[in-house]
Amino acid sequence: MELFFQQMVNGLVVGSIYSLVALGITLIYGIMQLPNFAHGHLYMLGAYLTLSMMSLYGSAYWPAILVSVAVMVVFGMLLERLVFRPLHNAPHINAMIAAVGVMLFLESAARKIWGADYRRLESPYEDVMNLFGLTITQQRAIIILAAIVLMVGLNLFLKRTVIGATIEAMAQNREGAFLVGINANKVSLLTFGIASGLAAAAASLAAPINLVYPSMGAMVNLKAFVIIVLGGMGSIPGAVLGGYILGLAESMSGTYLNSEYKDLIAFVILVLILTLKPTGLFAKEAQ
Repeated sequence: MELFFQQMVNGLVVGSIYSLVALGITLIYGIMQLPNFAHGHLYMLGAYLTLSMMSLYGSAYWPAILVSVAVMVVFGMLLERLVFRPLHNAPHINAMIAAVGVMLFLESAARKIWGADYRRLESPYEDVMNLFGLTITQQRAIIILAAIVLMVGLNLFLKRTVIGATIEAMAQNREGAFLVGINANKVSLLTFGIASGLAAAAASLAAPINLVYPSMGAMVNLKAFVIIVLGGMGSIPGAVLGGYILGLAESMSGTYLNSEYKDLIAFVILVLILTLKPTGLFAKEAQ
């Protein structure tokens, strides 16, 4: 039984990272109807920025994360303004092709700048804690707590602020939002910034327990898309719940079945949800 609860904790750690990444994708999809295939590579870029701040400039862990998030917010806004906004009136396939192009460009740029080697981000929180008989490193506990803080903060921002309300209004009814005078360009710009910041935060939190390398965003990206299909395209609660479901499923299958099946379980879930409930678990919240 102790092993079961230990794997529950591990699943929550992984699920926290997945949820933060999936939230970014589902926000962008809800506003722009754009499946941003480059989102995983924004995650990768966030990890490298934090790593560079710490290794090149001697920055402490938390300031490095803040710089990484701030840079990625600006980068995400530039991406929306320079790449996706000009394609606003073009067929959707154009924006999707552009997203694939951005993905390939970012990975190639990362290889050129940082090299293809696997790198490790050292965390100051490597000590192991014992909670109710379960062992967990401080870094993993921080991932769970930080993800909860970010998700609660995002929810308060969307529910309690005027800007957040405009994002929700556009996600729920684009035409209605236009009719009441909401500036779609500003909302899209802000949404890209928030989504990119969340990706950078997730990557910076996860980097100490994973390795950092140019293609690290590819698998995370695939799993984030599985999550938003599972939760319902454009559904924020679905992205959060789906992330934790996938994280727990991977952790349990890796322990009780075979660790080699850990990544396969995401695609088994994808097939099942597409077969049994193609609109996702939170279809009502999704558009």
